[in-house]
Order: sequence, then structure tokens, then C-alpha cells
Amino acid sequence: MSTIRAVRTYLELPSGKAFVPAFSADPALTVVRAAAPDVALFRRLYQDVGKPWHWTDRNAWSDERLAEHLSRAQVELWVLRRGAEDAGFFELERSSEGVRIVYFGLDPRFFGLGLGKHMLSCAIREARRSRQERVFLDTCTLDGPAALPNYLARGFSPYRVEEVEARRP
Repeated sequence: MSTIRAVRTYLELPSGKAFVPAFSADPALTVVRAAAPDVALFRRLYQDVGKPWHWTDRNAWSDERLAEHLSRAQVELWVLRRGAEDAGFFELERSSEGVRIVYFGLDPRFFGLGLGKHMLSCAIREARRSRQERVFLDTCTLDGPAALPNYLARGFSPYRVEEVEARRP
């Protein structure tokens, strides 16, 4: 298996004061929490959203392992819907360090519509409901070109940057 060098950037929103929301007024948009550990829903969203960016980590997980992970009280799966269609998703994981946005992305069919800034604003809002100040995530140069600019525009700041070896897409 060949590898490629990438730059991973770790970002944090250390407090609510740094948050620059960009919610959409589009009434067709809703963000709903998946009520149960829906493995089939997660796998479909993970494939639809992650395929262009070569997301593969969770593909190696068994259904049982994924269901166990999604059923943990600290983990939340949220889905962005535009009308009746799933347009994207994010996964939050709460810990003593704060709330991590583990996965975040749009289905490519919805690129270019400004939905990413709305969904990120919703992810931050949901993360901060627990009253924890710090929200954090990481991205890399293999992610979509709008990812890092969106994170920075919503108020995230880099706290660490590193070069990593990734599997070649």
C-alpha cells in the first residue's frame, strides 16, 4: 500500500465568545439527532460523505463494534436534511477535554449551496449545549478545499499542525 504526505491541522473553539455562527434561513433545512445507534444509517452517510475524501477507518469496524460505539452516552450522530434528503452528518463525542467533532461532512450532491457553514454552526450549537467551553476537531489537506476555511470562519483556531503519512487515495 502506498502512502502520501498530508498536513493535519488540529483546531479548537475555546469558548462560545469565539463562535461566528452562519445559520441558514432555509426552512427546508433541519438537523436531527439519530435517536438510536442506527448502524445502517451511519454506514450510508459515512460512504456518501466520505467517499470523495477516501474515508475508510470505520469501514473496518464490525456492525457490533459500530453499534456499541454509537450507543455510548458520550456519542451523538446528527443528520442534516434538506427536505426529505440526507445532505450530510456530524458525529460529536463528549469527554473531559470538551466536545470533539469526530466526523463532519456533506454529501457531494449538496456542495456549493452554503450548507456546510449552516451544518457547522449547528454542530457547534449542539456541542455547546453541554456547557463545555471547548469544541475541537481536526482536518487535513486530503479533506475538501472548503473544510479548513469554514472552520476558521466559524471561529476555530489552530493549536497544532503536523505532517502525517496517509494511505494514498
